[in-house]
Amino acid sequence: MKFEVSSTALLSRLQSISKVIASKNSLPILDSFLFDLNGNKLTITASDAETRLVTSVEVMNPDGAGLFAVLAKILLDPLKELPEQPLQFEINDDNLEIFIHFQNGKYNFIGQKGDTYPQQKPLNEAAISLTMAAPILLNGISRCLFATADDELRPVMNGIYFDIHNEDITFVASDGHKLVKLRNMSIQLPERAAFILPKKPANLLRTVLAKEAEEVQIRFDDNNAYISCSNFEMICRLIEGRYPNYNSVIPQENPYKVTIDRISFLNALKRVSVFSNQASSLVKLQLTESEMIVSAQDIDFSTSAEEKIACQFDGVELKIGFKATYLIEILSNISCEEVVLELADPSRAGLIVPTKNDENEDLVMLLMPMMLND
Repeated sequence: MKFEVSSTALLSRLQSISKVIASKNSLPILDSFLFDLNGNKLTITASDAETRLVTSVEVMNPDGAGLFAVLAKILLDPLKELPEQPLQFEINDDNLEIFIHFQNGKYNFIGQKGDTYPQQKPLNEAAISLTMAAPILLNGISRCLFATADDELRPVMNGIYFDIHNEDITFVASDGHKLVKLRNMSIQLPERAAFILPKKPANLLRTVLAKEAEEVQIRFDDNNAYISCSNFEMICRLIEGRYPNYNSVIPQENPYKVTIDRISFLNALKRVSVFSNQASSLVKLQLTESEMIVSAQDIDFSTSAEEKIACQFDGVELKIGFKATYLIEILSNISCEEVVLELADPSRAGLIVPTKNDENEDLVMLLMPMMLND
């Protein structure tokens, strides 16, 4: 086999899919990229047995066709240091000795047989298909990913739940302390469906989709999902199990509403939380008619901090405690200038919502409070 390919085109494709390769694989072949040359199209696959990413790159002057595998490290490290130039690959079909010729030199190493690379199971006949714009899927994943759990006892919480109805799709993630629910009304599907996308594929998709602007097709059955866009295809195993009823934990009637500038609130939290107890990261919010006092203290080290922020609040004076790191994450994942905190009492969950949602979207974030000592 022979072919020529642009060094930067090959490197960008390899880097995009290389993140799927695990540091320790059960099968040694999974430390490698799988190459499939067919005409002037070179298809490249990377996998960790649970998730696989497939991409392709155009090649010039192809001669022959076939499968071969190359250790990821052998290709990635030297290609990062090469300037843009054509690379000429020569593969000996008998012993899989590979030569890569370039402007000032050549690399030589032995490849592996591609037919030992694990194959992906096809979807069953009952698979469901839907299409959405890449930015919608990227937004849903980006907003929810931080709220997923790392819970070995409840694996269903370790991913993003896609709840698909006739009129909308809802992205949900929760770890028991915080919850994100993002509803998008621009996606319509003739039937009710749902699946849980694990955290690693979601993270990989976020990287891949950042460069995409076109439609994404999602096909899934009970076990696997195929997610395809113009330059990539991801195949991943889904989390099996029943996702909890997330709507039942979202309080419907929170009488106290605080409207506050998001950036001012976020920056004050970042400064004040430095003085909080490192183990609990507790900050206290004290609400009066026109201002919020954000305070924290660490009795062990005799440190404390307090800041006042202007806000709109017309309820009775209220004190409530939250974990600062969670509250900072939530505010960082809202893009609106102002947010509304909907509160009931210091022991019930608070809702954080943007004052203005993006078109066709409805975003709700929930955070459980922490007990205050006073």
